[in-house]
Amino acid sequence: MTSLRSITVNVDYNDIKERITYFLQNYKSNEQLDEYDMDMDDQAIYNDPSKGKYMNILQKVADRKQSTILIELDDIDTFENTRSDIVDIILENTHRYLEIFSSCIDAIIPEATIDINYKDDVLDVILNQRRLRNEARLQEAGTDAENDMFPPQLTRRYSLYFKPPKNKFRPSPISLAVRDVRGAHLGKLITVRGIVTRVSDVKPALAVNAYTCDKCGSEVFQEVKSRQFTPITQCPSETCRKNETKGQLFMATRASKFLPFQDVKIQEMADQVPIGHIPRTLTIHLTGEVVRAVSPGDVVDIAGIFLPMPYTGFKALRAGLLTDTYLEAQHVYQHKKQYDAMERNAEMTFKIEELRRKGNVYDKLAKSIAPEIYGHDDVKKALLLLLIGGVTKETGDGMKIRGDINVCLMGDPGVAKSQLLKYISKVAPRGVYTTGRGSSGVGLTAAVMRDPVTDEMVLEGGALVLADNGICCIDEFDKMDDTDRTAIHEVMEQQTISISKAGINTTLNARTSILAAANPLYGRYNPRISPVENINLPAALLSRFDILFLILDTPERDLDERLASHVAYVHMHSKHPEMDFEPLDPNMIREYISRAREKRPVVPKEVSDYIVGAYVQMRQQQKRDEGSKRQFSHTSPRTLLAVLRMAQALARLRFDDKVIFGDVDEALRLLEASKASLYDKSVDAEQLDSTSASKIYKIIRDLANSDGERFISRWPMQTIRDRVLGKGFTDDQLQECIAEYSALGVWQIYRNGTRLAFINADASDEEIIGEPDSDVEMDE
Repeated sequence: MTSLRSITVNVDYNDIKERITYFLQNYKSNEQLDEYDMDMDDQAIYNDPSKGKYMNILQKVADRKQSTILIELDDIDTFENTRSDIVDIILENTHRYLEIFSSCIDAIIPEATIDINYKDDVLDVILNQRRLRNEARLQEAGTDAENDMFPPQLTRRYSLYFKPPKNKFRPSPISLAVRDVRGAHLGKLITVRGIVTRVSDVKPALAVNAYTCDKCGSEVFQEVKSRQFTPITQCPSETCRKNETKGQLFMATRASKFLPFQDVKIQEMADQVPIGHIPRTLTIHLTGEVVRAVSPGDVVDIAGIFLPMPYTGFKALRAGLLTDTYLEAQHVYQHKKQYDAMERNAEMTFKIEELRRKGNVYDKLAKSIAPEIYGHDDVKKALLLLLIGGVTKETGDGMKIRGDINVCLMGDPGVAKSQLLKYISKVAPRGVYTTGRGSSGVGLTAAVMRDPVTDEMVLEGGALVLADNGICCIDEFDKMDDTDRTAIHEVMEQQTISISKAGINTTLNARTSILAAANPLYGRYNPRISPVENINLPAALLSRFDILFLILDTPERDLDERLASHVAYVHMHSKHPEMDFEPLDPNMIREYISRAREKRPVVPKEVSDYIVGAYVQMRQQQKRDEGSKRQFSHTSPRTLLAVLRMAQALARLRFDDKVIFGDVDEALRLLEASKASLYDKSVDAEQLDSTSASKIYKIIRDLANSDGERFISRWPMQTIRDRVLGKGFTDDQLQECIAEYSALGVWQIYRNGTRLAFINADASDEEIIGEPDSDVEMDE
């Protein structure tokens, strides 16, 4: 048996510590600490420009205002104005340099500016009392109190993390796939991309164990640096050694230090898996303040230290010399943040204000949804409202009225339903895509499984639970079994999932919007039978959809030619054809929707009366259609709620706090447009007249009929202009419509173009309340 010579590594740790300390004390950044949650006194203490960025952070840590220190490795490169060798060393031996940085911080952390009080943590009180005792011992007896000091891990009231570098001095960092992580990466700081599949509960992990001696009363601390440790049984204090009493130690939980710990599993993305292989998984350990940073279904880049983990217990006997591996997380980057987690910045705020200033936001946002797909303008508008959603209401007695909008796309094969679903699932911050045949009732709601760690029966959330506060896209909705389809009835209205399985009785939240796509009975729509028979879905399910689009594929020369040209252009250039504006990217759409969802618009009394009148008319229309084959769907009180939700979403889109008549008109128009392709053009030419002039005329005519009891024939042009422009039309389109219908003798303009009057109206018709004009003659 031969022994190898030890090799001395030429690393001057003292020099590295000096450089790190100098960096922490002197690095100044243009971006100081966030000021939104500070008062003026706090800004003077924690955002002092004369101090460095990290010294301000350390002052907050000392005062218990912050518990996380994130060392951005970019700052070290920027501070040294080159590709720093310290960063290279940190990337190669990250775990060692976490301890070095911590020791440097311990040496320079400032004194707290806030006194200890009874509200503070138990450990803070114990540390303060021990320091006072040590000082008293030193003054009275001159004894050495070094042996009575605390372990560093106990006194560090912060969590230290490294953020990987990404700057001009280095090549762009590469996010590795799980299968690309090799043994050469052990101990290094790497970034892995994947989708989160499993997240455990947050549990306390022991970092420092505290004991109390029953003989001398001394407190003894033991650092725990591995998954297993052997507790100390005999007191090692100087008093017990002198007296030879061998005092017994008892664990003191209150003085021990625990860190939050969470076990996460990520899986490779679908595009990272080679042909014929199955996705691989990697275990991630989240410790400290990074816990709860991810949820199942999130697409994340996790930077961490790749480390081995020996098996313990019976697993070690079976595994032999094999070890498991894991990633100790340092930084988590979410590819799609939740609406409420999006960070505000001046650049995005300017872009949103510029978009609103140019006007026509509704049409631009709708056309920016899947611009590669031709047409379907009204469908895209409905999907935009689904992304924004209405306002969820909760009454005083606890009853909830959902605000999420459910949409069903029913249509012939080849009308791009699945592509729209795929796009929406990618745009939404939390989107889950599934198919009818590939989903069971348990897979959609929740399954009872045995936890591999604790061996307990636990609930594993399905697609609807993963899509909580998001959108669940279900393709091939008509192919689902009836027993599985009934599982989503409760989700679509109550937005909960009630479980009573294996002794587990609970209710899970599923606050999700459902976007479903389905084919009619026998695959294609059959015009010889009624729409209800073609749809072939139970009425209880149909009534839960706020809007059901029936999209038919009917031959039409001009439309087919434009569609074919569009598809050919996309195939040739791999992008959408030129439009009259630059479509917004998904990030911009998410940012705009994030701002819009902050509004909680209310419905004024006059708008409420208008909605009631419209609902009564819809019920009467349904009664007339019952005898014919034109009945599309049942109009129920849920239809009234659907109109309210869509109107609120339109008000949110305008960043308004009140719903106006135009919002209700657009919601009703979308309900009509959802079945427009059903009717024959020869029968209902008026309903299918899609020119802008006809649409604007209908808006003005509905405005004149809005009173319900009488036709108001005279209107101020400013009121008409506000209503028409609020519907997304331009001023030029309004002037073109007014000129066209003036030539037809429908109305005329007087008072120098400030008022409009319908011709041949009843002499008893009244003018809307405004300036009196009885003494003014109309301009012929």
